[in-house]
Amino acid sequence: MLITVHKVGAKIGTNGEGNRMRWTVLLAVVAFPVWAGDKLDGAGITAALVGKVVVFDDRSTQSFKADGETIYTKGRDSIGHWQVQGDRYCSVWPPSDHWACYDVTQDGAAIGFVADDGSVSRGQVTISH
Repeated sequence: MLITVHKVGAKIGTNGEGNRMRWTVLLAVVAFPVWAGDKLDGAGITAALVGKVVVFDDRSTQSFKADGETIYTKGRDSIGHWQVQGDRYCSVWPPSDHWACYDVTQDGAAIGFVADDGSVSRGQVTISH
C-alpha cells in the first residue's frame, strides 16, 4: 500500500483569524494477486496433477490421468484432455478444439489455476481413488 500525504494551507474565516492546516491523505492500493502460492513449472504441474483429483471451492471436481484425459464433474461428467505446454497447464473440452492455458500455483494441498485475466480457480488436491 502506498500512502501519500499532502498538507494544504487555507485561511478559514473572513476576519483573518489564523491559518488552519488541512491534511489530505491519498491511499493507493496496489493490486495484489488473490492467490499466493508458489508458481509451478512444467514438471511441478505434472507431479501435482497426475493421478490426482482437485476439489474446487464450488465443490466441483476434476481428475487428471497420465494419458492426458481429464474429467470435470459438476452434476455431470465432462471429458476433456490436458497437457503441460512450457510451464502452463492447458486443457481442451470437446467439441471445442481451443486449448486454454493457465499458470498453476500451489501451497501444500491448495492449488490455483490462474487465467490470463488474473482470475483464479482454487481447489484442494486429493489422491484419486
